[in-house]
Amino acid sequence: MSTQTENIKQQLTGVDPVDALSLLASEYPGKVIFSTSFGWEDQVITHMIFKNNLPIKIFTLETGRLFPETYYTWNRTMEMYGQPIHAYYPNNQALEQMVNAKGPSSFYESVDNRKECCGIRKIEPLKRALAGNEVWVTGIRAEQSQNRQSMDDVEWDDQNNLVKFHPIFHWSLDEVKEYIKVNNIPYNPLHDKGFPSIGCAPCTRAVREGEDFRAGRWWWEEQDKKECGLHSA
Repeated sequence: MSTQTENIKQQLTGVDPVDALSLLASEYPGKVIFSTSFGWEDQVITHMIFKNNLPIKIFTLETGRLFPETYYTWNRTMEMYGQPIHAYYPNNQALEQMVNAKGPSSFYESVDNRKECCGIRKIEPLKRALAGNEVWVTGIRAEQSQNRQSMDDVEWDDQNNLVKFHPIFHWSLDEVKEYIKVNNIPYNPLHDKGFPSIGCAPCTRAVREGEDFRAGRWWWEEQDKKECGLHSA
């Protein structure tokens, strides 16, 4: 853990999520950024930022393969709070080359192909979004997957050379849902149809009762492969 990460962790220990976000925004003016994919957790943090007028830029990765319900949630969120959510798109040339060579659904054919698609649609745009920032805020929670249980609420991201902060890392799903209900926060309608984790439409399905939280993501792959590379422990 870097000295910067350790210092931030000490500052934020036991601090309420809103106060923690406010503290980071003050400590790193113009250098704190939040990524949303419009899921339950991200909507909670978006509310915390917008409702309290925190100077934290919110962005999303527009992969070009999102669900209609996700676009609906995106639009409703902007309407409710009257503030921008910045979109980062894939590089056109890289995307065209991949689709021309392998077709629009190559990600079903192999893990390598799927990671290539995630790399073009998510990883490269993410690097552009994060460039020049000091702190990346996310909606990760520990109970979402086995991989994420090994993470920490404050950690150093070697790939992107910045600190990551997960303000609701220790929240339960029930706490997330209750916060959304109490604050009347818009959320993705797919959550009510068995989608706890929502990504690109071709790569996400509803989960069955008793299945893992991430079971609906890249369901044709082995369990230990189910990260796109945005968040690595």
